[in-house]
Amino acid sequence: MIQLKQPLVIAIDGHSSCGKSSFAKNIAKAFGLLYIDSGAMYRALTLFAIRNGLINDGIADAKAIENHLSSITVDFQYNPNTLVYETFLNGENIEKAIRTMEVSENVSEVSKIKTVRAWLVTLQRKIGENKSIVMDGRDIGTVVFPNADIKIFMTASLEVRAERRFKELEEKGIPVSIDDISENLSQRDYIDQNRAESPLRKANDAITLDNSNMTLLQQMDWFKSIIINFCQ
Repeated sequence: MIQLKQPLVIAIDGHSSCGKSSFAKNIAKAFGLLYIDSGAMYRALTLFAIRNGLINDGIADAKAIENHLSSITVDFQYNPNTLVYETFLNGENIEKAIRTMEVSENVSEVSKIKTVRAWLVTLQRKIGENKSIVMDGRDIGTVVFPNADIKIFMTASLEVRAERRFKELEEKGIPVSIDDISENLSQRDYIDQNRAESPLRKANDAITLDNSNMTLLQQMDWFKSIIINFCQ
């Protein structure tokens, strides 16, 4: 049995649809950590903006979104039926609503807003305060928790990521073409890596995991070797 230090912070960053959430959830389950999906938090704000007409022609009204932040709550609640934490926006379970292509096509636009990022970073740090957590996103190891105990940067080829995303949406009954997914991921990669606020990048002390040709089980075996080395 691996004895973990307490509290332990594991930061997982990487490109869209490279399996960060599935990987992080499995780590949380295997080692009894709290899992925080930072991407779901940005999607929640994006859903709010869409519902309230704050995004028009692909352009987010940054000032209007900023003015609403004080009236928005985003949190996670454990679902004993699915055994996972689900995303809630102002008390509403939005776990399925935030996975649509409409949200995916607009989340990078909302995510690049400085005030949005600052607001969510504060919230993310508060949720993870004095707890053993695993959090995945774009800037967890570089901005949110720069002193995280373990930092991992995940990536996979665009083709593999598009195929995974297609299968995920297909299983949820969400109609979409793989070409649309591939184009969306490519656009999100560009925006995430080139935005002015907290761009996606690998932290200097992060370990790279290219899982293009790895199953989730193989990824967990890889992580166990990392955690064993860390605990020695």
